[in-house]
Amino acid sequence: MKQPIVVIGLGEMGSVFARGLLRLGHPLYPVTRDTVITKAATEIPEPLLVLVSVAENDLHPVLEQIPTQWQDRLVLLQNELLPRDWLKHEGLKQTPPTVISVWFEKKKGQDSKVLIPSPIFGPHAQTIHDALATLDIPVRILNNAEQMELELVIKNVYILTTNIAGLALDAGATVDTLWQQQQPLAKNVANDVIDIQEHLTGKTFDRDALIKGMVEAMEGDPQHKCMGRSAPARLERALNIAKQAKLEVKHLLQIKNSLN
Repeated sequence: MKQPIVVIGLGEMGSVFARGLLRLGHPLYPVTRDTVITKAATEIPEPLLVLVSVAENDLHPVLEQIPTQWQDRLVLLQNELLPRDWLKHEGLKQTPPTVISVWFEKKKGQDSKVLIPSPIFGPHAQTIHDALATLDIPVRILNNAEQMELELVIKNVYILTTNIAGLALDAGATVDTLWQQQQPLAKNVANDVIDIQEHLTGKTFDRDALIKGMVEAMEGDPQHKCMGRSAPARLERALNIAKQAKLEVKHLLQIKNSLN
């Protein structure tokens, strides 16, 4: 029998990965909100990998509970993820997790919808690649951590720009509407978002390349709605980070003020 796999969080996204991993023949051990993680680690001390697929606000509380024997087996896939998120946790500094930037969506009652191939890097990249391949979900295995960080930033620019700019558009506006009809707005918001990403990573990025990556994702699903339920919270979080970092982000502030 193949090594077992632990899945922490079995929502819509976690269930996609779980199905692919089951198709590879791995027994799965689900960890839900009612599961004591330390007890689970006693029962499954050496899983092949531990997939963390929880809501964004639950990520750090979960990482704080990861037992030592699981720390070198983690796979992370959260939105708005950056290296600083796992480097906050002492046990993950020496054993960085496998990370995937997910570019497919899964909604209740619907099949997975792919925008573009999802990049991944880390020791368990091949397993995740093979699992999602059983579901016809394409994955790109990257060569190094620097490439992965860039891909995470591109995803963050896409999510934050479309969500926040969507707050300034009519309800139901799509990413195609944003880019084709409100491109100055999209670029202004994107540049504010990039300011924040550069602060959070301590790095400077090629802005044209980031925006090109954002547009590629837009073209992968032109009818994707800009504003999800998390848009107001994303704007508030971005503004709080900008305030602490003393960043101007005047376009984000204009959108915030327009909502009052």
